[in-house]
Amino acid sequence: MASPEKTSPTLKYLGQVDYEPTWRQMQKITDVRDENTPDEIWFLQHPPVFTLGMNASSEHLLAPGSIPVVPIDRGGQVTYHGPGQLVVYPLIDLRRAGLGVRDMVTALERSVVDSAAEYGIQAYPRADAPGVYVDSKKLASVGLRVRRGCTYHGLAFNVDMDLEPFSRINPCGYQGLQITQLRELGGPSDVELMARVLAPHLLRHLGFAANNNQLFSAD
Repeated sequence: MASPEKTSPTLKYLGQVDYEPTWRQMQKITDVRDENTPDEIWFLQHPPVFTLGMNASSEHLLAPGSIPVVPIDRGGQVTYHGPGQLVVYPLIDLRRAGLGVRDMVTALERSVVDSAAEYGIQAYPRADAPGVYVDSKKLASVGLRVRRGCTYHGLAFNVDMDLEPFSRINPCGYQGLQITQLRELGGPSDVELMARVLAPHLLRHLGFAANNNQLFSAD
């Protein structure tokens, strides 16, 4: 007997929201959710902020200047978020969805690869360094936290942003790593458009139905 179709997550486009309150809300949802709590995927942007993963070394934070630095509870080293970057936070119950952590990372990476391909851009993941690259330059970063069997944090996809702050860090702990973005590669500059392009790819790679009638909601 075939298993019932998984219920697709609610997709929410939140616009530009401050980093720390958003992170705390993800934690709260994860702490109180149960087996009946619907999954959600948030699409958003953040004001400028550097975030340090749990095992991050401060030596990779070179010259933050006036940009806030927030130590957080995801894996990985230091990264930068800012306007013009599409951030995707999947709040998914892995057990209910029949997914492992590697499945989630792969789905996030492949959704960027497929989205870039729609604009003739050949992007690829790397086995030795999570994320998505074009010609050895990093286009998107992945950093997850799993707690109580559920994910939060997620993906940062550079669309059309000021890349200068990346020069103030060793991105993801890699000295000299070059950063790129969709607009420079010939893709669009509209972050909300890219959220709508990426969403069905991500749902498909996670094994959910891509419902064309799903609307992003900020509620």
